[in-house]
Amino acid sequence: PKMKEDNCLHAALICLGMLCYSHAITTEKLNHARPSLHGHHEKGKEGQVLHRSKRGWVWNQFFVIEEYTGPDPVLVGRLHSDIDSGDGNIKYILSGEGAGIIFVIDDKSGNIHATKTLDREERAQYTLTAQAVDRNTNRPLEPPSEFIVKVQDINDNPPEFLHENYHANVPERSNVGTSVIQVTASDADDPTYGNSAKLVYSILEGQPYFSVEAQTGIIRTALPNMDREAKEEYHVVIQAKDMGGHMGGLSGTTKVTITLTDVNDNPPKFPQSVYQMSVSEAAVPGEEVGRVKAKDPDIGENGLVAYSIVDGDGMDMFEITTDYETQEGVVKLKKLLDFETKKSYSLKVEAANVHIDPKFISNGPFKDTVTVKISVEDADEPPVFLKPSYIFEVQENAASGTVVGKVHAKDPDAANSAIRYSIDRHTDLERYFMINAEDGNIKTIKALDREEIAWHNISVFAVEVHKQHQEAKVPVAIKVVDVNDNAPKFAAAYEAFVCENARSNQQFTTISADDKDDSANGPRFIFSLPPEIIHNPNFTLRDNRDNTASVLVRREGFSRQKQDLYLLPIVISDGGLPPMSSTNTLTIRVCGCDSNGSLLSCNAEAYILNAGLSTGALIAILACIVILLVIVVLFVTLKRQKKEPLIVFEEEDVRENIITYDDEGGGEEDTEAFDIATLQNPDGINGFIPRKDIKPEYQYMPRPGLRPAPNSVDVDDFINTRIQEADNDPTAPPYDSIQIYGYEGRGSVAGSLSSLESATTDSDLDYDYLQNWGPRFKKLADLYGSKDTFDDDS
Repeated sequence: PKMKEDNCLHAALICLGMLCYSHAITTEKLNHARPSLHGHHEKGKEGQVLHRSKRGWVWNQFFVIEEYTGPDPVLVGRLHSDIDSGDGNIKYILSGEGAGIIFVIDDKSGNIHATKTLDREERAQYTLTAQAVDRNTNRPLEPPSEFIVKVQDINDNPPEFLHENYHANVPERSNVGTSVIQVTASDADDPTYGNSAKLVYSILEGQPYFSVEAQTGIIRTALPNMDREAKEEYHVVIQAKDMGGHMGGLSGTTKVTITLTDVNDNPPKFPQSVYQMSVSEAAVPGEEVGRVKAKDPDIGENGLVAYSIVDGDGMDMFEITTDYETQEGVVKLKKLLDFETKKSYSLKVEAANVHIDPKFISNGPFKDTVTVKISVEDADEPPVFLKPSYIFEVQENAASGTVVGKVHAKDPDAANSAIRYSIDRHTDLERYFMINAEDGNIKTIKALDREEIAWHNISVFAVEVHKQHQEAKVPVAIKVVDVNDNAPKFAAAYEAFVCENARSNQQFTTISADDKDDSANGPRFIFSLPPEIIHNPNFTLRDNRDNTASVLVRREGFSRQKQDLYLLPIVISDGGLPPMSSTNTLTIRVCGCDSNGSLLSCNAEAYILNAGLSTGALIAILACIVILLVIVVLFVTLKRQKKEPLIVFEEEDVRENIITYDDEGGGEEDTEAFDIATLQNPDGINGFIPRKDIKPEYQYMPRPGLRPAPNSVDVDDFINTRIQEADNDPTAPPYDSIQIYGYEGRGSVAGSLSSLESATTDSDLDYDYLQNWGPRFKKLADLYGSKDTFDDDS
């Protein structure tokens, strides 16, 4: 019992000590942060007594719990001043962050309450300012002092992962513990207070394949030799829980999709041990025979397979290639097959991985082999000629029916059908040849000419008797052998010229020959003169022994007057067996030459022209005559062109009296083209009137024989006068012109009906005769007769 009492006493002392220590620390913090105006007396400047500050504020509470949902406001703490005696004269004022909105103070007691629910994740602390003032005067009794209200955290936020879903890859066959991916979660709670933000990771789904580290969130493989070919994709659920994973903690989850990537851990494998194939003997090289395929469950480059033929009696006849799109081996024909020679072949085909992973080489050889048996099928083949082509020779001019050569074909099939031959007439349109349908002998139908066609290229068909659709064709070239059947001739139509002053033995031309026969029957050529003129006194021939001959002058002095043309026969022989020859005539003209031997003229008429005029002089004379004729024609043409404008001028001269006025006036100046005097009264005409259509170059006086027309002139006299003036006018043009006469005549018994002059002639008229015209003119007589009375009265 005594020991028990000692333990109780010891515990009480420890609690008391802790309270004292806590109060001392709190009081020290307050005194350091909130000094009061009260204090001990100290001496200052000039003997002033200073008071040491006392502890002014007492804190009741420093924290407020977040998310408090109680019915009453939460008491945060209490403000109290030493000078507060409790009589209510002191007023407490609170200001700062959230003052009056979140935090309110009782101005009498100093108690501070939180009126709203606080969230530490939104704001962790608030800084406030407290002051004590006199209630009546509002005079500060204490200096303002700041304090902090901290929001105490509670576990109200679950952990959250950075991503809702994660995707990761890990190679298949990986060792246990291989890192796959790290997932991370965060907690909004305070990590420095309690375990609200202390997270622990665990795996909810994905065992036993994967595991997760509790503290780091790293996911690792948990099983060895995971095979992608068995299962490729895994779905793992990871949980993050706060409160260190203990009961009552909050949690969050995320999904992780993990895919196993492929490695080359499987060799290719043929699904069967033997492949059977067949191919026709008519197949051509390169034709596909069949396909094989080795299965490899790996993917990508790990599943690539290459095929090759490693053994078999058909290695020379067949080949294999790889189709990388389908991963198949394609067996193709390499050479032509013959069913009658060999009917089947065997191949050993190997399939091997292209890329091999050294880490898994111990899994065995990454290749496999298979046997491919190929049977050759018989085909109905066309006939086959013994040679791919034939070349024969036949002499030209050979008689019809001459044998040229023989072709032979056979049926390669076991039936060995009979063959029939024929010539493709498209290659022998002129029908020079024929062929025996039974034995294939080719003969001529008509004579051949090498100089016309040297080679004949024909085609021969071979057809099976019982199977007309099976045929073969072979080219046959027939050479026509040359026979010396063409004599040599001049290579051109030669015409030589010799000068009159030519010297003896002088060469003046060279000739050559041409032969249509082959070179064996052609050159060398031999040139000679016929025996009957071998002693020709004028010309001689020299064979140059190079298939040419030179013609020379035998004597001096030729005359065009005596003979200007010579015909020299020349015999040309070839070198054939037997040789052939021909006589060709060379035309030689005698020409005049200068001292240097240059030709001047080869015409015999030149001597006749020398006595009179030369050809050049005659040509010059003819040229002058032609030029004179051209000048005369041009002159006549120009004269005609000059006369035509005169006629046009006459027309213009006639029409110029018709004036078109495009304005509204202008007076008499617009009538310059008219002779106004001819439109006036002929009484005003005196003497000669000049022409207006052509301006005279000089003034002249009227002829003495002309007289002016009297005032009583008649129209006939007026016209005659004008005609005479025109005929005798020296300034008139040398062609007829139209004269305009505007006179209407005079001497009418009726007189003039115009009243234009009545104003000037009224005073001269006597109207007394109106009194005698009767009562009908009485008023008119009174009208005109009253003038005298009026004059008298005046």
